[in-house]
Amino acid sequence: MTRLPAYDRPEEGGFDSGRLQRLRDHMAGMVEQGRIAGGSTLLMRRGRIVRFDTFGGRRLGDPEPLPRDALFRIYSMTKPVTSVAAMILFEEGRWTLDDPITRYLPEFSDLKVCVDFNAGGDMRLEDTARPPTMRELMSHTAGLGYGLFDHHPVERAYKADGVLTASSLDELARRAAAIPLMFRPGEEWFYSVATDLLGLVVERISGQRFGDFLHERIFEPLGMRDTGFQVRAEDLPRACVLYADDGAGGLRPATDTFGVPVHDLSRPPPIEGGGGGLISTAVDYARFCQMILDGGALDGVRILAPATVRLMASNMIPEPVLARSHPLRLLPFNPAFGFGLGFSVMHDPARMGSLEGRGTLAWGGGGGTWFWIDPEHDIVFVGMIQRVADPVSDEFRRKARVFTYQALTDAGPFEELS
Repeated sequence: MTRLPAYDRPEEGGFDSGRLQRLRDHMAGMVEQGRIAGGSTLLMRRGRIVRFDTFGGRRLGDPEPLPRDALFRIYSMTKPVTSVAAMILFEEGRWTLDDPITRYLPEFSDLKVCVDFNAGGDMRLEDTARPPTMRELMSHTAGLGYGLFDHHPVERAYKADGVLTASSLDELARRAAAIPLMFRPGEEWFYSVATDLLGLVVERISGQRFGDFLHERIFEPLGMRDTGFQVRAEDLPRACVLYADDGAGGLRPATDTFGVPVHDLSRPPPIEGGGGGLISTAVDYARFCQMILDGGALDGVRILAPATVRLMASNMIPEPVLARSHPLRLLPFNPAFGFGLGFSVMHDPARMGSLEGRGTLAWGGGGGTWFWIDPEHDIVFVGMIQRVADPVSDEFRRKARVFTYQALTDAGPFEELS
C-alpha cells in the first residue's frame, strides 16, 4: 500500500519508459557491484507516482528483496522537516525571521567570533557586534560550526567539545555557545548545528518535546506513519543496515557517521536532533515533499500557507556572500544557486549545468538519501540508500538527476535563445 496515487504507465506522467530504464539499470548495477546493499527510487509527477523501484535488500546478501516500506536513516533530510516545524510557529506569530536567536537561546548572549587563526590553530577573537538572527540560523549563515569537518579551528573545537554527542538539546546549546563563531553572522555560509538548535527553539516556543511536536503537527496530519526518531519493535525487520566504504572497494557496517556513533534504532536517540535523527520511508518522505510542492497542503490537510512555502524557497544567503566563493562551503553557492529556509534553491539551472527546473529545492542525508522538489516541472524525487555519504553516493545522486530528466518528454517546447 503506497498511500500515493500512481500512473499506469510513465508516459501518462510525461516520461519515456525506455529512457527511465537507465535510472533503474544504474541502481541495479550499484547493487550488483556491491556498492550498495539496496535502495529505493520514487519519482512523482503532478502528484502521482511515475516509477517506484526497489533494488537489492536491507543488508548485503539478504535473500529477501527490499520492501517498498523499508526504513532508512535520513540524517540531514531531517533539516527540512525541522524548518517546516519552525515555520508552523512562525505562522502563529510566535517569532520572526529577524529576531535575535538569544530571544529563544539565551545561551548565545555572550559570543566571540574568530577573526583570524595561525598555522597552529590559535584563534584571534573579537566580540560580535550582534547575535545571529533566526533567518541566519535557518540559512546556515549564523557563523556556527558542526564538528564534522577538519579544516577550521572552530570545527575542531566543536568536535573536541563533543557538541553533537551532547546528552540533551539544552546541553548541545550550552556547548555550542561556549565556542566562538567561525565568522560574523551573515558574512558567510557554513553547514552547522544550526538546525539542531532550531529544534530546541521549537521545543522552547511550543512547550512540547520536539519529536512530539513533529508527530502532532506534521507526521500524523500528513499520514507519515513510519517517520520518527525511533523504530517500533514490530517494524525493526524493515530497517536497513547502514554501510560505509571498507577501504578495499567493498562495504562494512557503519559504526559512525563523520565521527558520530550510529545509534541503535530500537532505542530512543540521545537527543531528538533537528539536524539529523529521523528514520523514514520513501513514501513518507515523498508525501512530505509533495506537501511542499503543493504549497503547504496534501490530501486536504494544510500544514503551511503557500506564501510561507514561497518564503522558505527564497534565497537567504546575502548577495555579497553569493558573489564570492569560499573553500569552507559544502556546496558551490553563487547567484545561480542559493539556500533558503531549510533547502538549497536552484535559481538558474543552465548556469549550473543542470537539467532541473528553476526553483528546485533539494537536500540530502549523510546516509546516502536525497530528494528534490521541482516546481517548474511538477516533479518530486526521493532516493534512499544506506551508504555513508562519500564520492560514490555523490555520483549516485548526480546520475539520478540526469537519468530522470533525460526521460522527461513534455517539459515544454525548445525555444531559440535570442
